Amino acid sequence: MQIIAILALTALAWLMWQLIKAKRFTRFKQKIEDELKTKVIANIIEELDDKRCDDFPNNDCHKQATIFYWTQYKSRILHAALQREIITEQWLKDSGNLRNAQHLFYIEKNI
Repeated sequence: MQIIAILALTALAWLMWQLIKAKRFTRFKQKIEDELKTKVIANIIEELDDKRCDDFPNNDCHKQATIFYWTQYKSRILHAALQREIITEQWLKDSGNLRNAQHLFYIEKNI
């Protein structure tokens, strides 16, 4: 009887830990949406305006398509932020989100 109770408590503790990890991951995804998305969009617009020329007119259609592509998924927003050096890998490590970033790239790799 005691073994069953110990197993049940262990399973309950494991489920609670999984819930905590899931909530952290959800907060990380929300942070990407709230903070990084606007910075990535501003950076994309600035980059396209700076690189405007006869060969690459970068009109509003180009801007909308580029913004749509890079902000369609949270993993792309994170990738764009890393690529454009809005955030760094060190920031991910310092904020404790490196594992969450790896998980995000893994689950969205087939999208």
